[in-house]
This record gives sequence, C-alpha cells and structure tokens, in this order.
Amino acid sequence: MFNEMKMNDQVREPYRALVDWMDATGPEILAQKRLEAETLFRKIGITFAVYGEGGDPERLIPFDLIPRIFTATEWRKLERGVKQRARALNTFLYDVYHNAEIIRAGIVPADLVYRNAAFEPAVIGIDPPRRVYSHIVGVDVVRVSADEFYVLEDNCRTPSGVSYMLENREIMMRMFPELFSKLRIEPVDSYPDLLLKTLKSIAPRKCENDPNIVVLTPGALNSAYYEHSFLADQMGVELVEGQDLFVSEGRVYMRTTRGPERVDVIYRRIDDDFIDPLCFRPDSVLGIPGLMNVYRSGGVAICSAPGAGVADDKAVYTYVPDMIRFYLGQEPILNNVPTWKCSRSDDLKYVLEHLPELVVKEVHGSGGYGMLVGPASTREECATYAQRIKANPSDFIAQPTLALSACPTFVESGIAPRHVDFRPFCLVGDDIRLTPGGLTRVALREGSLVVNSSQGGGVKDTWIMAE
Repeated sequence: MFNEMKMNDQVREPYRALVDWMDATGPEILAQKRLEAETLFRKIGITFAVYGEGGDPERLIPFDLIPRIFTATEWRKLERGVKQRARALNTFLYDVYHNAEIIRAGIVPADLVYRNAAFEPAVIGIDPPRRVYSHIVGVDVVRVSADEFYVLEDNCRTPSGVSYMLENREIMMRMFPELFSKLRIEPVDSYPDLLLKTLKSIAPRKCENDPNIVVLTPGALNSAYYEHSFLADQMGVELVEGQDLFVSEGRVYMRTTRGPERVDVIYRRIDDDFIDPLCFRPDSVLGIPGLMNVYRSGGVAICSAPGAGVADDKAVYTYVPDMIRFYLGQEPILNNVPTWKCSRSDDLKYVLEHLPELVVKEVHGSGGYGMLVGPASTREECATYAQRIKANPSDFIAQPTLALSACPTFVESGIAPRHVDFRPFCLVGDDIRLTPGGLTRVALREGSLVVNSSQGGGVKDTWIMAE
C-alpha cells in the first residue's frame, strides 16, 4: 500500500510543511478543530440523504480535516489525462447517436451500445450544441504508487460531489488560515463561474440573447439536493422542479410571479427516465411534458444530454482506451484498471474461480451498491454473488483488488492511514476546463476500500500545490 504522506518512514516532500504544522498543533487542538468542522457542516446544512435508512434519512458528510496533497507535476498529468478522456467520451457519444463509426470498425460491440439500458433511441440524430453530450465529466481516479494512477470509472450523467469540494475548502480556510497564508495552494472557488461559463457556451441555436439558465432538481428528498441548491445559488440562477417549467410554442418557460420566463439551458439533476413523460416514463411527475421536442428542435439545451449515460456504463468503460486511440490518435495518459468482462466465457470462468480475490461490480451500478469486495467477503457471500453472476453474466465486470493509496486521516484513535480515491470535475463546452482540485473521498473504516458516502465514506480537502 502506497502511503501518500510517508515513503520508507520518510515524510514525502508535498506533506513536509503540513506534518510540521500538525506536530506543532498537537492532537488535542486537532480534535477540537474536528468538532468545529462538524458544527460548521451542521449549521450550513451539508448533508447526504441515504436511501433505505430508517428515521431521518439525512446525515452529515463525515469530514476529515487532514488534506490530501498533489504536487503541480502530479496535477499536470492528471489534468491532461482527464481532459483527454472527457474529449474521447464526448466524441464517442456523438458517434454512437450518429454514424457509429467505432461500431462499424469493430472496436466496440454493437450490442454493448444498442442493448444498453442507458442508450436512448429518442436522441439518435440530435445535434446538441457544440456536439457535447456530457458537459460535466467526473472521472474517478485511484493511485497505487508514487507514479501510477488508474481510472476506476467515468461519470458522464450527473456526477455529484463538487459542492463538497468547494465547502471542504471553505471550511479549511476558516479553521486554518495560517496554513493558506504559508503555503501556495491553488484555489478552487472559480468552479461556479467556470460552470456558468460552460452552461452559457452551450446555448441552443434559437437563443438570441444572454441565455437564461436553471438547475432542475427532483426535489428536497433527493440525496444530492444540497448540492443542487448550492450550485444554483453560487451561479446566481434559479433552482426549479419540473412543475415550475412548461412547454409552449416550441420553447421552455419558467413560471414566476412576474409571468412566464423563457429558459434556454437546463442543468438537470434528474435521470433520463423522468425528464419528459411524453418521451420516457409516462408516470413521471418530475419532468416537463414536451421537453424532448423542444430539445430536438434546438429550443433548449440540456446538460448533460439525455443518453449520455451509455458512456459511463462499466462495460463500456473497458473500451475507453480504444476510444482515445480511435478518435484522438493518442495513447491514453491515464490507464484503466485491468478488467474482466463476465460476458466473455473465459473471463467469466476466471472470475468465478477467483471471486475471493476480486472486486465485482454491476455494469449499471453506482454509489458503491451491488458490489462484491472479495477479500472482505465471506465464503457464503461469494457463493451467493456467484449465483447472481451466473444468472446474468453480461451484467457484471470484475477487477483486481488494487492496493489503493492511503492518506493520513484523523480518526477516533488518532492519525492513521485510510484508503482514498479522487474525483476531479471536467467541464466541457466551448472549451474543456478543469478546476485545480477535486473531491477526495476516504474510506473511514480501517482496511475498507469503499469510499462512497452512501457506504459510510467521508471527504477531505484536496490541495494542488502551485509551482
């Protein structure tokens, strides 16, 4: 296991100033600061709703006050790799809804796309503004050594967590201003402005003036509602629900006390199935009837586009390096984790024989649900999961249990290493933009590899050191 703070019992250079400060501060003050951070999170209302929990479903996001640090050199590699990936994924999405050249070339199997639950036939032939389907791409990255980074998965629909990236930094700056005065840390507070700039850049062709932008939320019971309201507030745009919008004469309008207002760009945080009951699920009460007709005619832009989810399917993920080579003529800067596709008979045989050593995921799963972490599972759990795989092999992929890097984390017993991953947020519109930072998620339980907030993980600030 690579310890990002220490190598061979020596503090790595990026962490030296931080370690000196922690030693001078002492565990008692750090414990007090942790309680202060929890109080701030509670006052601000930074919560995460966990579906299926009894009682009040909302809970505080566990926040760790020891930051994760990347050097400027490490960040440059990550930035180039994430931008490359976002470009290839968007080219893939435009391709599969138009000429399907990558399928004709025999690189990506047709069934993997056209029988994918996230593929939306209603989107075929539509030209979204600037040919961009996924405007916010969240790329989950893990580290296994000083120089090795792997992409664990791509999130092309509505990746969440950016509000925690911003709030983590705000709270750290409030509690430890002396650290930010001593160290040259890249700021992240430009993200809302960059997001707004990206949304404005994808105004539909019928938009003649400054585009009117809204954030569409399913409502306060959604797990990421705090983020929806936070981003709308930071951008200075309206937060709306489906009932606040309507279609008339080929345009989308918002109901206001001043009368209807035209809407040009919708940053939607609801799933494809629910955005238009006339096109998708007829029982949806969250969407806007007729929205897809307006979208098809160029009267409104939707971020991210319906159908973008086909690019973040975990089986499609295995072909992203091939997409980069096919569309961009480049070698991948960031490698995929080696992956077995259970839809292949040889891979299936290997996976079933090595379940206790592997991590197995549902290809359509998210949030850490439906996974099997072989080394942390009992023989009975492996046997039960094997039956699920055998019933529908194409629904599963498997990966080796990587020795994820660990960062110092302030837990009940003191400062101890805990496994982490990293999600930078890439904005795609008239340009590809990446804020120097991202969301570091941390597995708070000792030995756990599952960092998702829905599975008990926490978050910490991520520092990119300026040159």
